[in-house]
Amino acid sequence: MFVLPAVIIFAIFYIIPFVWVFQLSLFNWDGILPTKIFVGFQNFKEIIIQDPSWWQSIRNAGYITLIALTLQNAVAFLLAWACDREIRMKNFYRLVFFIPPVLSEIVVGMVWRFIINDVDGVNMINRSLIAMGLGSLAHSWLNDPKIALTTVALVHSWKGFGWAFLIFLAGLQTIPKELYEAARVDGANAWDYLKKITIPMMVPVIVLVAILTVLGTMQAFALILGLVGGEFAGHTSVPVLRILAVMRDSSRFGYACAQAMMFGLMLVVVSFIQLRISNQLKKA
Repeated sequence: MFVLPAVIIFAIFYIIPFVWVFQLSLFNWDGILPTKIFVGFQNFKEIIIQDPSWWQSIRNAGYITLIALTLQNAVAFLLAWACDREIRMKNFYRLVFFIPPVLSEIVVGMVWRFIINDVDGVNMINRSLIAMGLGSLAHSWLNDPKIALTTVALVHSWKGFGWAFLIFLAGLQTIPKELYEAARVDGANAWDYLKKITIPMMVPVIVLVAILTVLGTMQAFALILGLVGGEFAGHTSVPVLRILAVMRDSSRFGYACAQAMMFGLMLVVVSFIQLRISNQLKKA
């Protein structure tokens, strides 16, 4: 009886919508008229074989995820490691580093869009670069296909590194201080602490952060929507934006549901792979 309310909520908001989305993925439906044309798995076949835009969005999300897994999490770990040590104003730094994640993703995207998007041909970053004599580095950050996706990835990493920072910091604080004291008696230096104590003890936390990073970044939506302003260009499109574009521009709700099912299956597979790697690392 105690579990029943949670089961009911889970069924209403997860199980039933999942079954409904899968059912709709087997039909052609415009989202308005009650008429639905059964097509079986034709939508899935079209996604796999005939939709390069979908796979381009998957590659874009994979690139953003790669930046988040490397740059974002590396910065978060180093900052957490620094704040775990006895440094001045460490509580202030903890507060500042955690501000970006608690901000609205739409607001952050719109603010960064104002900062890096062209206004009368020049944006705020370009103005700063020109003022410092680095005008050759000025770019149209969101319109240049060569750097637009990297710009989106860096903004996403700035927004999300605070969560990884907080989890890393909590993990670092669980490491017994006696291990460092024993290592110091044996003549270990800071590099030895990091290589032989900190990182091995943090492996489960690092794997957890990696899993959350992949799941969160692959599903990135609101931040990128606010950043690109609803202009779903191919060089900045990600899966959720692609699904939205199919519903908004083509009114193919059944096809969009099939994309959502495909995307969900991909995330489940990736999660199981990461979980398997995590279990192997724990045994090692």
